[in-house]
Amino acid sequence: MAHVLVVEDDQATAEAIAVELSAHGHSVDIAATGGAALALAQAFMPDALTLDRLLPDTTGLTLLADLRKAGIHAPVLMVSALGDVDERIAGLRAGGDDYLIKPFSPTELAVRVEVLLRRAKPEVDTVLQVGRVRLDLLRREVAVAGQPVRLLQMEFKLLEFLMRHAGTTVSRRMLFEQVWNYHFDPGANLINVHVARLRRKLDVPGAASAIATVKGEGYRFDAV
Repeated sequence: MAHVLVVEDDQATAEAIAVELSAHGHSVDIAATGGAALALAQAFMPDALTLDRLLPDTTGLTLLADLRKAGIHAPVLMVSALGDVDERIAGLRAGGDDYLIKPFSPTELAVRVEVLLRRAKPEVDTVLQVGRVRLDLLRREVAVAGQPVRLLQMEFKLLEFLMRHAGTTVSRRMLFEQVWNYHFDPGANLINVHVARLRRKLDVPGAASAIATVKGEGYRFDAV
């Protein structure tokens, strides 16, 4: 369980975020102003923060600088309705670790927070097993129901990300950012092509696919 500080002045949004993070097993504090957030962060040293770009008494960028000066180095997910490229770049350059544009799915926010927490605490699992699929990171090997499967480099990276978030819906935007390191949609059905290839290599005739498409949201890796 991690301690997450939610910095958000809109009460309904803050409560929705807190409910989702709590459902993922985290403890949550809420701050509606920059001053309250700084005081809470210094008192309780959160493991991660979600930080709105616009606050009643300051900006998210100014607060982020104040947090870093105060020795708060926990990963920060910037949350904002300001979604153009320049604003996202400004947030990341100011020290934010990720950037999520409003409106957003609370589930996606929770998954992004978990990704940041994992980055802060490096993964120790080198072998992943979800249902019939086994992935060995050190040997760079994949097996389905005990039978070896050969994957291309990006297929392997995509599979690892999906397996580490098994049972959780991950959005296309998350896949672009976390697997391909793109902060934009490059087009050309990039994700569709790779998911289709993975399915052909992982699926077993007559059985449900390990990679489910969640209409309008993204994909989910299931233990089948």
